[in-house]
Amino acid sequence: MTKSALAIAALAAVLFSTAAFAGPVTQEERQYCAYDYRDYCGQDGLGSQLLALCMSQHGKELSKECIQALIDAGEVTKTEVEEREKSGQ
Repeated sequence: MTKSALAIAALAAVLFSTAAFAGPVTQEERQYCAYDYRDYCGQDGLGSQLLALCMSQHGKELSKECIQALIDAGEVTKTEVEEREKSGQ
């Protein structure tokens, strides 16, 4: 996949997930994503669009528990996660 296609895919993921990241943080997200947040995106405020972009950029590095918490919270769909895994993102 070309760099421009990757950039477009990343932007699309952010655009579709930004509204969800702007919502309230669930207890499961706090519990299972705290380490990932501090490790990768601690500089970005909770509920910010920058956080959505950062978490999307680090999607393949997030813990399985965090990814499941994000799915359960409606931040991302299981289909989106599976598609990213297939594409190697």
